[in-house]
Amino acid sequence: MKVQQLSVFIENKAGRVSEVTDILGEASVNIRGFSVSDTAEFGILRLIVDKPEVGMASLRHAGFTVKENEVICIDLPDKPGGLASVLKIVSDAGVNIEYVYSLISTYVVINVGDADRALQLLKDQPVRLVSHEEIASV
Repeated sequence: MKVQQLSVFIENKAGRVSEVTDILGEASVNIRGFSVSDTAEFGILRLIVDKPEVGMASLRHAGFTVKENEVICIDLPDKPGGLASVLKIVSDAGVNIEYVYSLISTYVVINVGDADRALQLLKDQPVRLVSHEEIASV
């Protein structure tokens, strides 16, 4: 069983990830998981969405370069070593694992240039900030 993934090539500058997510929201496309990898000037935003065809068309219409490819999604055992045990099966067979990310969670990690400022901006917004202790206890 394979899952469709959208990979969006974006400039590494303020507002670009937000622009992509706005376009998808306006097209009623729900993001189920995502990952951003970057270099100094550019990045790749990888997305699993509920309607990949609509998402790809909307992003291309807005001028973004988008590639669709098939990936595998697994439901891991929620225990120490759960991820390692599954990845070992694949890697021991000589299959290269290019990247891994998780989906379908409302917990999202954001790395920003100024964490203190971002926390100040978010503290009175309708978003709940999550502590490391809370993540560890889930």
